[in-house]
Amino acid sequence: MGVKFRLLKAGGYAALGLTLTALTGAFASGGTVAAAPTGYLVALGNSVAPTTDHLVGDYSSPNMQIAIAIPPRNEAGLNSLLAALYDKNSKLYHDWLKQGQFDARYAPLPSTRSAIDLFLAGKGLKVLPSPSPYLVVASGSSTLVSDAFDTTLSTYKDPRGITYFSNSTPVWAPSSIATDMLGVIGLSNTVRPITRATPVKGVLPPWDIALGPNHSSCETPYVTKQELFNAVNTGASFPYGYGGGPDCTGLTPSQTNSLYSAPNLGPRAKGQGATEGLFELGTYLTSDIDTWAHQFYGPGYTPPLHNICVNGCPTTYFGDVEVNADIEQQLALAPDVSALDVYEANPDDTGVNELAIYQTIASQDIADSVSSSWAYCETDLIGQNGFLQAENTTFEQMASQGQSMFSSSGDNGPFECIRSDDTDQVVELDPSSQPWVTSTGGTTFDVDNPGTNPHPNYPGPFEAVWNVDGLCSNQGDNPGNDEVGGIFWCTVTGAGGGGHSIFWPAPSWQTGPGVVNPYSVYGPSNCAFATSATQLCREEPDVSADADPYTGYTEYCTATGAAASTGECTEANGLSGWFQIGGTSLSAPLWAGILADRDSWQGKRTGDTSAWLYGLFNSNPSAYFHDITQFGHVLTGLYQIPTNNGLFPEEPGYDEATGIGTPIISALITAP
Repeated sequence: MGVKFRLLKAGGYAALGLTLTALTGAFASGGTVAAAPTGYLVALGNSVAPTTDHLVGDYSSPNMQIAIAIPPRNEAGLNSLLAALYDKNSKLYHDWLKQGQFDARYAPLPSTRSAIDLFLAGKGLKVLPSPSPYLVVASGSSTLVSDAFDTTLSTYKDPRGITYFSNSTPVWAPSSIATDMLGVIGLSNTVRPITRATPVKGVLPPWDIALGPNHSSCETPYVTKQELFNAVNTGASFPYGYGGGPDCTGLTPSQTNSLYSAPNLGPRAKGQGATEGLFELGTYLTSDIDTWAHQFYGPGYTPPLHNICVNGCPTTYFGDVEVNADIEQQLALAPDVSALDVYEANPDDTGVNELAIYQTIASQDIADSVSSSWAYCETDLIGQNGFLQAENTTFEQMASQGQSMFSSSGDNGPFECIRSDDTDQVVELDPSSQPWVTSTGGTTFDVDNPGTNPHPNYPGPFEAVWNVDGLCSNQGDNPGNDEVGGIFWCTVTGAGGGGHSIFWPAPSWQTGPGVVNPYSVYGPSNCAFATSATQLCREEPDVSADADPYTGYTEYCTATGAAASTGECTEANGLSGWFQIGGTSLSAPLWAGILADRDSWQGKRTGDTSAWLYGLFNSNPSAYFHDITQFGHVLTGLYQIPTNNGLFPEEPGYDEATGIGTPIISALITAP
């Protein structure tokens, strides 16, 4: 158990600065251009983000890397193919493209890339190798970059004193290539990843737990408001123990599988033959994973790890808490996978490396199911159409190949950008809001503690939306939140993310009871890429699973040896060895593990999981999902159980707190 609570990477690794000012009307459809006064240059649509942050001055760098995002060839044909692949009445249903076929059909023409290459080289920039035909990558000084796109690069300081750079004027390009450009990536360093791994907060480490002579174990009741108030006001830690992990440090793999009714059908239902993938902006110690695996699977088990470095291997162990949690959670659900491919890169804050990871996953087409617990605040992607559309192209490629993609919905309730701009606006995360990504939210098992029971039953009405003691909210100071306001608790103890995208309309399969609700919004004034005023905006999460750090999972992580100087799993952070972890970082790999199990059992890929899940939701939902609804909690009379994620309430059917619900694994694996 840890005494540190770090949702974000240190040093302000939150997405920064760019506010939601003038959102309405700030967008046009991707790739649109405006006529330039000069007559031969055109301005790329939505290429500059409005901001109220303080302008410090010009930005200067001797070398920076940029990438031009190019749309796929024959987008209409691609859209038709995707529709057919996910239409049960189509002859092409689940007839996935093989490796290389996507590029053969839809990659930009060589002449398109050549024209962009020549333009960049003519401006003095060095064209670099690209991980994808949909990106042209180049480098050069900030002066050359500014001149190439006739834009101004400026340095800003946000209200918290954090500086960043961004283009402060539109991006211009010759009309001969502008229509083939979705945008220029790398003109801002506000594409800063947030991780969703959440160590348990305010507790004594396990060796300090002393419950008295009448206690034969280290389990404790669920954390109370008063314990949390005391921890914040006086620094008083409290004993806490949950689950069967070493020294009560969280759920074991056996407990997790049992709580969600995983079948006992042997290796074929545990991922045998399937390959899982992880998106990571950090690295880990193999010895940590070995220790965790040997604890639960015995000394003869060898984790099937395969590291794939993209644009160079990570140079630090910064983020090891997240990476270890992702790996261990996927192995908890699918220990018999043929391989767990860990795609790693250094974060560059411009989005270039992040895109390179996703594009490598897609182009290799090895991983059947993929999860990412790293995310970006949507408001910090305003003016980053190129990045958003390049991501979308990559996720379309994965969907066409039958790869499943999962991403965490967030850990601050619906207020996912609190750490970015200190406001309580309802904003979601990317890539979980992307239409070809399955967004995973968070729940809690609340007062139900399985102790050391290796095969606990599903706790029924005790599973609720994650919102510790119901403290996260947008309420002002009052006695119920210890006079510090509800938003404070959203950042400290957390809550499951949910809400609507400010960019993407709802995909065609996001339908069913509760999807259209009093909180639904419509049209391009609310989600920029919608094409009509009546088009529903993308809602998330799609599904959920336990993510409360107080009912979380056991993690093993140390920052020793090579990781000693840069890793986060240190004694100083209270996170060395065995500790309890939560966050929607854990629900994403949990769901990816379920899909690996399903693909193994079925002997084929499921594909984009959301389309399939909503189909089950609209047919026989109670057979496949636990519907998390406040009405079940009311019947228990348990005052602690939360009923909203800080804003959005649990409701029968779909809701923006927990989505469709949590998994009944056996039914999902064996469903036809």
